[in-house]
Amino acid sequence: MSRRTLTLLLASLLAAALAAGAAQARVPYVALGPGPTYNTLGEVDGQPVIVIEGRQTFPTDGNLDLTTVGVQSQLTLVTALRGWFARDLAVVPREVVYPPGRSDEQVQEKNAELMRESQGSAVTAAARQLGLRVAEVSVAEIRPGAPATGRLEVGDVLTTVDGTSLRDAAELRALIGATSIGDSVQIGFTRGGQARTVVIPTGESSGDGPRRPVIGVVTQEKPIDAPFTVDITLEEVGGPSAGLMFTLGILDKLDEPSLTAGKYIAGTGEISADGTVGSIGGIVQKLTAAKAKGTDAFLVPAGNCAEAVRRPPPDLLLIRVATIEDALAGLDALRAGRPPSLCTT
Repeated sequence: MSRRTLTLLLASLLAAALAAGAAQARVPYVALGPGPTYNTLGEVDGQPVIVIEGRQTFPTDGNLDLTTVGVQSQLTLVTALRGWFARDLAVVPREVVYPPGRSDEQVQEKNAELMRESQGSAVTAAARQLGLRVAEVSVAEIRPGAPATGRLEVGDVLTTVDGTSLRDAAELRALIGATSIGDSVQIGFTRGGQARTVVIPTGESSGDGPRRPVIGVVTQEKPIDAPFTVDITLEEVGGPSAGLMFTLGILDKLDEPSLTAGKYIAGTGEISADGTVGSIGGIVQKLTAAKAKGTDAFLVPAGNCAEAVRRPPPDLLLIRVATIEDALAGLDALRAGRPPSLCTT
């Protein structure tokens, strides 16, 4: 055997050994890929995803799918390299998903806790959207010299503004803020269990912010349970990003008409009790999962729109939502055949 042949043979064996090692060597990364989707209006393992008691429910049709991300851990160098070039995979450092100092079990427990919190926020957001009271708003402090001085007292429970029932403190601020400085507002309240009303002229806000009408009270909130119970059975999913779709599923069951009109809708997004939709991770993977199921439109958190439009699946409407009202408006536009507000570049 010549020296050249021997050299080539040894080089080939070394390359094969290195390739085999790369195929087995673990790297500190995980791959995020499209996960399962679940219809919040449907069933999983023969059980309804959402069960509501204590209030009339209505038939639903179509799909309101929540979307998930699958996590592939224990990557080798070869699988990591493949993931970096795959359109629907994201290879990220392991600590992004599994923070240092936490076991996999602790991460799962935290995700389960976040899921429970998102379900509670979804119930509150749905109740608020239905016009139901979700918090008791009381006076905690009256600013010195404020318009409310002598008219309201600490401990008064505020119930209405110009006849509109208050769902929470945010609505109190919004209703007063919708007037002009110097206008009078009629405040309904209870004191010592007795219902009363008082007319208060609005003053001007102090501080460096924009000028706005105020009555000069500091409020505090006491959460009130919704007048119905919601049981969500979806143990396979963790984290907070299903909140938006849970809220829509609850609303679709509690009100008419159908939100989907038979269409296949998917989406994602955290939900706050006031109906604000927060951004999430894994939007590309969730879009891919939704498209594979034949989705007509996808509800995208406003904070994720820039990423979503960089690599959108073909023929999938990406509806921009910053609040639950945006989501409902987008679905209403689809039902009416109007163009919804879309994510743009």
